Amino acid sequence: MTHDADAGPGGSGGRPPTFTAWLRNRTDAQLAALFALRPDLVTPVPADIAALASRATARPAVLRVLDRLDRFGLQVLEGLVALGDERLGGPPGVERDRLAAALGAGAERLGDTLSGLLASALVWEDGPRLRPVSVLGDILRTPAGLGPPLRTLLADRPAEALDRVAAGLGLATGYGEGGPAERIAAALGEPARLERALELAGPRARPVLDRLLWGPPQGTVSGAANRGGDLASASSPIDRLLALGLLVPTAEDTVALPREVALHLRGGTLFHEAQTAPLELSGKRPGADTVVRAAAGQAFTVIRSVAELLERWAEDPPGVLRSGGLGIRDLRRAARDLDTDETAAALLIETARAAGLLAADGEVDGEWLPTPEFDLWREAPAERRWLRLAEAWLRSPRVASLSGTKDSRGRSRPVLGEGLDRRSAPEVRLDVLGVLAAAPEDLAPDEESVAARLAWLRPRRQGPAYADLVSSTLREAALLGLTGRGAPAPHTRALVEELDAEDAPLAERDKTASGELLAAEMPEPLETVLVQGDLTAVAPGPLVPRLARELALAADVESTGGATVYRFTEASIRRALDAGRGADDLIALLERHSSTELPQPLRYLVSDVARRHGRLRIGTASSYLRCDEPTVLDQLAGDRRAADLQLFRLAPTVIASRATRPVLLGRLEELGYHPVAEAADGTVQLTGTAPRRAGAASAASAARDLEEPAAPGAELRMAAVRAVRAGDEAATTARRPVSAPDGAPPRSPTAATLRALSEAATQGRRVWIGYLDTEGRASSRIVEPARVEGGFLTAYDATRAAVHRFAVHRITGVADLDASSH
Repeated sequence: MTHDADAGPGGSGGRPPTFTAWLRNRTDAQLAALFALRPDLVTPVPADIAALASRATARPAVLRVLDRLDRFGLQVLEGLVALGDERLGGPPGVERDRLAAALGAGAERLGDTLSGLLASALVWEDGPRLRPVSVLGDILRTPAGLGPPLRTLLADRPAEALDRVAAGLGLATGYGEGGPAERIAAALGEPARLERALELAGPRARPVLDRLLWGPPQGTVSGAANRGGDLASASSPIDRLLALGLLVPTAEDTVALPREVALHLRGGTLFHEAQTAPLELSGKRPGADTVVRAAAGQAFTVIRSVAELLERWAEDPPGVLRSGGLGIRDLRRAARDLDTDETAAALLIETARAAGLLAADGEVDGEWLPTPEFDLWREAPAERRWLRLAEAWLRSPRVASLSGTKDSRGRSRPVLGEGLDRRSAPEVRLDVLGVLAAAPEDLAPDEESVAARLAWLRPRRQGPAYADLVSSTLREAALLGLTGRGAPAPHTRALVEELDAEDAPLAERDKTASGELLAAEMPEPLETVLVQGDLTAVAPGPLVPRLARELALAADVESTGGATVYRFTEASIRRALDAGRGADDLIALLERHSSTELPQPLRYLVSDVARRHGRLRIGTASSYLRCDEPTVLDQLAGDRRAADLQLFRLAPTVIASRATRPVLLGRLEELGYHPVAEAADGTVQLTGTAPRRAGAASAASAARDLEEPAAPGAELRMAAVRAVRAGDEAATTARRPVSAPDGAPPRSPTAATLRALSEAATQGRRVWIGYLDTEGRASSRIVEPARVEGGFLTAYDATRAAVHRFAVHRITGVADLDASSH
């Protein structure tokens, strides 16, 4: 397509109308809407309208928009391409009434679709006619199942073959009255002559045409290129069709049905049926209350599982594989700890990373650790924690269900590793949730019904990979609590609506409808547990975060479900003591939060472990042990298992060792002595008080790796519109060269440039300058000079809406703006 910078929408000045001119005459609001629909057009912001037009009609950009069209939108676009081709002999473009008649669609539905195509700049207006952007002719090669126009098909035929067709139609042969191809196409473009040609072909030819009528328009015929003599010698139906130009050979064994012939035989209609709406969804009806309870319960399970897993990994982090990712053994261990399968565990792990709660910390020898964000996340209300996970899953290009599958080289794809990215995944998830949200309140659409709706909604995306993504999305939505018994929950419907709003991430907003709906169904966090005589504590529901953390430190989780059972053991009590909790602190915590009187066996357990905890103390000799009870040291000195520590007695209460303190500490822990370290002044140094977290740099890097380019907000879109308008003014405003001989492009000598800029600054007028940046890229600017000094121009740059300094030696030219441009 030719972009004419100066032509108006109707081709002012005698110039033909162009897409660029139409785009230039769009309002600022319409351009901003275009940028909202196609954010790739402003990444980066184009220099002017011509650059925007070129980008908007580039094949990759147009393909991205086509992939988002529903089936009826695609039918409308195919109709515009099929009927508006100037090779059919008429002016380019299609009038709305003719398009509506060819589609057989209602005016209201067609009007809405055309408005969307115009807003997306796939179609533009040329007076009363609608024209598709030119690249669509190359992309949609068989629009509505129609073949090429006759003029295209006949262009490569030899002259003698064209003369035989012309003679069969009763037309003049040779080139005395113009080209025969043009005469044949013009004749068959007239309905009466085309009908006469069909009669000459005979009734036996009609079944041949019917086989190609609704597409594909090509067929295989043996020796097609050598067939098609004159009409008198044609013996078969195919020979007669070839002789009359109703079929045209395109290759050695291939013929094509011309577009004009197919449209005539179809009676002017483009499709058997205009698919203006999708089929109705079908499925089971589990009941609204059942859906809400199931989805809310699963949402609670998700946030509890993520918190539990990351707490475990903070204490015992899994390593990062050499090729990146998580090892299969660590995945199986995570699934076992969470009492779930590996598929669900992989989804939770990938979602936690997408939410910025998990990252690989290279500073600790390649381990997967919670990030500092995890500490903030676990303190947030339950509904906000879930919203952060759900939104991260929706926005992430990672597909957890691909973990464990083989790549092209036969290698297994690990969780958190390479090969799980699918750029279309976020859009597919939003499409699936949009379909589910459109279903009746208590309907659980079956997968076939959802797939059929998506086949109408996104016809160009269909294929095995898309079908796999749809299936995995439905499974993952159920695992994350977006659906219950297959039906979308109320908080999911609200979530879909809120994702379309331009605002901060859902978890950061002060108030969200989805969060309020989910909070109403979530169980209230409890501050009490039932402590029992068998050294267990039962939490009948979710606990407040602080109590949950303290219990997880002092006891082991024995089972989860509707209630969580914690068991107190010597090891768990010792873990709390190692973390700095005292025996009195533990007893006070349990008494404060127990709904019953604290059982005596638990008091005895805490006291006994605390009495034995820290009796041995390790310092540095290489290292030493100190104990106020000589009998304990006597026992250790006589323990043959400790021979490798090379212990020797210094005093009744002190033993030295040639092993280093960390080695001594770990070995005695293995032998069951449970020592604690002490500082040089004799004070106890307890470990485990500071939770391990991934470094901020690692967490930020992981977030950048998963982050997709965000669509620009309303303010950024309007700023882009202003920048494009300003750049267009700089590129198209009439200007008068300064010191440019014979009207040549302005490349002023330095002295002339300085003089022109100084005069403009004195007189307070705007000028055009050509400027080369530090990378050698040329641009046009409209500036209002303020001062020129020290080899620099300080001016207000209208194209950037800011004051800038320009190096004078980089200014390639200066020109005055014509008075008419002010």
